[in-house]
Formats: sequence, C-alpha cells, structure tokens
Amino acid sequence: MHNTITIKGARLHNLKNVTVSIPKNQLVVLTGLSGSGKSTLAFDILYQEGQRQYMESLGMVEYFSKPPMDGITGLSPSISVEQRNTNRSPRSTVGTVTEVYTYLRVLFARMGRRPCPHCGKEVPPSTSEGWENEANGGLEDAGDTLDLSETYPCPHCGAPVPELGMAHFSFNKPAGACPMCTGLGTVRRPDLSQLLDPQRSVVEGGVLIWNKAQAQYYGQTLQNAGRYYGFDFDLHAPIATLGAVQRDLLLYGTYGEAFRQHFPDIKPPMTVGQGNFEGLVTGLLRRYADHARTPESRDDLEHFFITQTCPDCAGDRLRPESRAVKVAGQTILDLSRLPLTGLATWLEHLPALVTPEEQPIITPLLDDLRARVRRLIDVGAGYLTLLRASPTLSAGEAQRLRLASLLGSGLTGVLYVLDEPTIGLHQRDTHRLIRVLRQLRDLGNTVLVIEHDLDMVRAADYVIDMGPGAGKFGGEIVAAGTPDEIAAADTATGRWLSGREMLPARTRRRGNGKQLVIHGAREHNLKNITVALPLGLLIAVTGVSGSGKSSLLFDILDRAARQRFYGAGDPPGEHLGISGWEHLDKVITLDQSAIGRTTRSNAATYTDSFTPIRQTFAETAEAQARGLTAAHFSFNTPGGRCERCQGAGTLTVNMHFLPDVEVRCPACHGRRFKREVLDVTYRGYTISDVLEMSIAEAAELFADVPAAYSRLALMTDVGLGYLKLGQPATTLSGGEAQRVKLAKELSRKATGCTLYLLDEPTTGLHAADVAQLLKVLHGLVDVGNTVVVIEHNLDVIRDADWVIDLGPEGGDAGGYIIAAGTPEDVARVAESYTGQFLRAML
Repeated sequence: MHNTITIKGARLHNLKNVTVSIPKNQLVVLTGLSGSGKSTLAFDILYQEGQRQYMESLGMVEYFSKPPMDGITGLSPSISVEQRNTNRSPRSTVGTVTEVYTYLRVLFARMGRRPCPHCGKEVPPSTSEGWENEANGGLEDAGDTLDLSETYPCPHCGAPVPELGMAHFSFNKPAGACPMCTGLGTVRRPDLSQLLDPQRSVVEGGVLIWNKAQAQYYGQTLQNAGRYYGFDFDLHAPIATLGAVQRDLLLYGTYGEAFRQHFPDIKPPMTVGQGNFEGLVTGLLRRYADHARTPESRDDLEHFFITQTCPDCAGDRLRPESRAVKVAGQTILDLSRLPLTGLATWLEHLPALVTPEEQPIITPLLDDLRARVRRLIDVGAGYLTLLRASPTLSAGEAQRLRLASLLGSGLTGVLYVLDEPTIGLHQRDTHRLIRVLRQLRDLGNTVLVIEHDLDMVRAADYVIDMGPGAGKFGGEIVAAGTPDEIAAADTATGRWLSGREMLPARTRRRGNGKQLVIHGAREHNLKNITVALPLGLLIAVTGVSGSGKSSLLFDILDRAARQRFYGAGDPPGEHLGISGWEHLDKVITLDQSAIGRTTRSNAATYTDSFTPIRQTFAETAEAQARGLTAAHFSFNTPGGRCERCQGAGTLTVNMHFLPDVEVRCPACHGRRFKREVLDVTYRGYTISDVLEMSIAEAAELFADVPAAYSRLALMTDVGLGYLKLGQPATTLSGGEAQRVKLAKELSRKATGCTLYLLDEPTTGLHAADVAQLLKVLHGLVDVGNTVVVIEHNLDVIRDADWVIDLGPEGGDAGGYIIAAGTPEDVARVAESYTGQFLRAML
C-alpha cells in the first residue's frame, strides 16, 4: 500500500522536471509565488491524471492525453474544488444548491398550517397517505408528483381545501411560483427615461430611439390610430402633456392591454394605414425576447431596461397561498431570510414547538437538516441566507458551499484538490475552515490545498513550497517539509512565514481634507449607517464575511456613481443620499467578474496590448513580402487564423453524460494560425509562440515597442507577469481578472480626482506579490486619487491610510460601523475582530 503519491519528472507548462512525494491522509499545503507552478502541479497533473485514469477504466482513453511526465504512483480518485462560481442561473439560490430549501419544502408540505380560503380559520396539515416516503427521505419524488388537484375538508367549515405538496413551495415550479415574475423575484422593465424625453414632442425627437424618418413614419401611424378610435394625437405636444389614452397608445400599442382597456368593445386595427401600432415598450420587450439566445444582441438592448423587484410578490418569488403557510409560527420565507446561523437556532427549538403527534414526522427530517446547516456554518457560510441568489456568490463562497456538501458525502480514500479556500474569509473564520479540512482528512482522505494564507500554511501537516520565482523562473520545488521546516528555509515563503521579511511600517498617513459621505445606508443588512470616505487616501473596508462591505461599496456607492457619471439605469441600493461628488471626476469599479465570456478573450486582447504586437509582426519584411496585414495575425477574425478551430486552438467534444472536454485542434495542433502566418517570425518567435509566452517574457521581447511594452509592464506590476499572454479569459480566477482590469485602467491617463473601488485585489497573491501590488495602489493615491479596497489581508489593512470596519458579525447581526480611523485607531477598539488581529501585528 502506497503511503505517498509520487510524481516523477513532471514537465508541463513551467514545471522543470519536478519529482515530488505527497504524503497521503494528511493536510498538505502547496504554496509559493503566484505563477510558480502550483496550479499546474495540483490541477493539470494530479487532478487531471486522476480523471484520466478513471476515464481509462471506463474505456474512454482517446479523449484524455497523459500529461508530460515520467510517471505517477499511489494516486487516489480525485475531486477538485476550484475557486470559480459557474452557476449563473437566476433561479438558483443558496437554499436550492445546498438542498436545505428542499428539506424545508418537505417540512412545510407535511406540517404547514394555513388559513382556510373560505372561513379564514387555521387549517392543520392533511394526514393523507403517500407522504410517508417523503418524510423518510424520498425528497423530490413524493411531493412534486403528488396530485395537486386533491382536496380535503376544512375541519371548521367543511369546504374543500387543496392538498399541499412540495411543489407549492418551489419558486421553480408553476404550482409555487409567483405568476407575475415566474418565481424570479424580479421583473425586467423598460427604462422610460432611456426611451422618452417628456419635455419634447414626437416631431421634436421626444422618442429617443427614433430617428427623423422613423418619427415621421410612426407619427403618421399614431395619427391614423387616433382617427380609427376617434381621438386626436397631437404630434407637436410635449410628451409629458399627452393624455392617458395617447400615452398608453405610444407605450403599449393598439394590442397592448393598457390601451385596449380604454376601448374594450372596439376591435384593434389590422393595418398600419388603419393605425395598427406596436408600442415602444411592447416592441422593445419583443426584440429582447427574440434575442434571448444571442447574448451579444441582448447586451445591445440591456441599457434600455432596469431590474425591479416584482410588484406582486415583493421579491419573495412564491404565490400568496404558499407565502401564508406556517410551521411553528414561521413562513418558509421567514426562515429563508434568516442567516444560516439563525436557521440553525430555529431548528434546535423546533421539537419543543410541535405537538407530540408531529414529533415522529419531523425527527428523521430534522436530523438530516440540522447536519446540513451545521456543515455550512462550519465552512464559514453561516451569514448567508437561503434566498441569496447563486450568481451573486463570490468564487470563495461557492467553493465553500461545495466543500460543505463534500463533507456530508462521507467519502474516504479520496484526493481533494482545493484552490485557495480562505478567499473572502476574515481571519476569525479561517480556523473554522481549517477544522473542516482536518475533518475531511480524518475521514481517511488526502487534502491538498493551494494557499497563500500564512495561517493555513502554519496549520498544514506538510508544506510544498514552489519557486524560486514565477513563470519561467518558477516550476521547481524549493522546500518541502513541516511548517517549521519551511519557515527556516531561505525561500520567499520561508522569509514571510518566519517574519524575517515583512512590509515596512508606514510612517505617514495621507489625505486632502475632502470627503465623500454615504448617508443612511440601509441596503440588505446595513443598519441606516452614515459612512465618510476621506479622499486622497488608501482606504480598507474590513469586517467578517457578510458584515455588509459589498452592499455598501458595490450595491450603493458603485451603482449611484454609475447613475451619476454614466447615466446607468439600475437604481442603487437603499440609502438617503451621497454628498461630496463634486470632488471627483469619475468612479472606476474593478470587481472580480470575468473579463470575457469566450475562450477568444484574454489578457492581451482585453488590455489592447495584442494590437501593437500584431502590428509589429505585420511590419516585418517577411509579412510584407507575403502581403500579410495586422488582421492576419488576429485569431478572432477570418484571414490568418486556422478555420477548423476558428483560432481557438482547441475543439470542444460533447461527452453527453459527462462534462464537455477541450481537445487540441488536429488541423493547427493548437497553434491557432495558418501555416503562412506561422512562417513569419519576430526575433525568432512566431505569433503563436508569443501567445504561449508569459506576460513578463513578452514584455522583455517587445521592449522596443512602446505601445506593447507599457501595457505588458503594467500587467507585470500588478502581479500578472506569470500569466500566459494567450490564456483564455474563461480560465482566469476572479483575482486575476480584477488585476487585468486594474492594468487596463492604469494605462489610461490619470486625472488625480478618480475614486477606485476594488474587491479583494490580493486574491490569489503570495505575500511577496501583495507588497508589489501595494506599490501600484500607493502610486495611484500619491497622484491625488482615492483607492477603496474591500480586504481581509492584514498586510494591506495595516498599510492603509484609513480603515472602516463593519460588523460585528455577518448577516442580521452585521451592518454597523464598529470602528473607523487609522489602523492604529482600529486596533484599539476591543469590539472589532479586525482590530484584535491588527493589535497583534502592530
């Protein structure tokens, strides 16, 4: 029996013939500078080879090639928990993903009490047969296939009351979903301010989406409609002065419900000549629906719409009948709005709140439900609510939810590969997560964690440190052993772990005396707080996960700024107002959302550094002799690219019951371009070679091309020098995508009056790289700008000019300002968790 997993001679990407042994059934941390080869070793070698061996056992060898290495022994079946939130469905919530909401649906279908629709008195749950297997674990089948037309008599008035099934509590099924929003909780409504200028008439251009010819054509149709129905439509009157009939005609057309109610007995006109008019809003909604399958076309129409809370269900997603059902005095929505910690407390008290007859029904369900919720709290997700939409989760949150479900699976003998699970966690919660990973290990599994957090490194059984540098300067094992042995080693990790290397203490704090003030912030869990952001500083917004940091910065400040500076439609979160805008000329938000939806987008194309590179190739004598232009060196347009893979270098193979697999294009062998384009070289490199280079290497190669060098150097400065120039945007982590955006912003001319909002910019960075990133952020502040970062990294918080700490807890128990001031001021506040950790540092 192998006690270790041994990799011999791994040579993928920047790995330099690496041979390493990983002890089994231990918590192993893989650390090192960003770009040193950690992900290649963990995911591309260990995890992929585990997958390949599994597929081989199913006889499906042709889809997976063996990674370049001499061999691997002792490998266990592998499960990866990557740092990506791939769930973009607006119908998915924390409750549905974790199945906690599914269990609650069983509970409410079996035990829910509701008012009788006839006499209004409370009706107890049905005791019909067919529910037993549901209470005993047949979660979906029993409740969702129950005959929903069945009834039983009200015990008070005898009138028939419909049976309740699980489907009645699902916002993803017609029986339970609010009819107005179909269970989404929001409706997309055209933004009339983008369609009409109420002060102008139709002929003066009052309809903003019509040109002169359209205004004339549609104006004639509106007058025809007026004649047909017997009213006057004055094309010269300001739109604001139009009567209800004329306005409803303009907005909703002759077939629209709003207009038809004025003339219920008149059949609408059939032709344009008679006055058949579609209506601005009706037409826009039709075009939006027509383009549902083409995201690019929908994006063109997106700015005409605003998302509003559904007026019928007020965002609750369920039908009124389902919202009225209660268990122990609570509706399913009351429970879904509680943070998971609050739900756990309610579940503890539930047995004391039900009748003795109901006890045997809830016992088996409750044990399972409590265990699920407890695991979610243990991984640091206790502040989340069941109603929280999956697409709004950060990559770290999505990863921790998956970790909780794996903990419940009880698997043993597995290799778990995790990618920075501490992302987005406050130091206070890191020890909880460490406990969960040790539980996974104690079940008899090997837990391999890629991590930069020094607390996690110290908690490991075994540490593998990669380096010594990044990109072509990395790819080696520079130290391996216990955390103490790593701390003693002369490596970047060793020096930061032992404290021999640290950021120098700041001697002065900056500021220009001006401030931006957010008044009465009440969005989500914010408790009507007024927050002053002093300008001309580096400000860290801190607090435990779920304390209200993102609500304050992104839901309120960012959206209000978009409205003010860019005329965006989506309204900001609840607040009274913001003062101090006059001190700023723009607000730039750099979040962790992806920089592109397709594999054709990458850091080089996003930052415009690829354009001067293509131009350089086009200017070579060889390219000019062949008549090749810069367009031939683009993999995004026909001409020079390989048409088999359309310049992607890979083809997607549909695996039917398994996830799709990317395979190398057989025509260009992954090189993306046609042979004649690949015959052109610059300093001995083809355009395909350049895309395979790291950003730092490309900067070196194009040092004499200022337009390319300046942008590539900026990406190196923000800690992205290790990234491959052509690496698809879809494979970048949230932190990497954010730093690409930062590099693009830095390439623009600074005004000195800009407010930058960043969401955990240190995500995925080694302590040594954080120091480098801080130099860039300080550089922005030194020329007069203001940089606000949401951050858990103590080095950044200590280095900030000003700290705003929210809390004290997450969810309902958060949303207050616990401390605000310099890091030294915050360290003196006993109630601040951030302050406690800062105190130890300072």
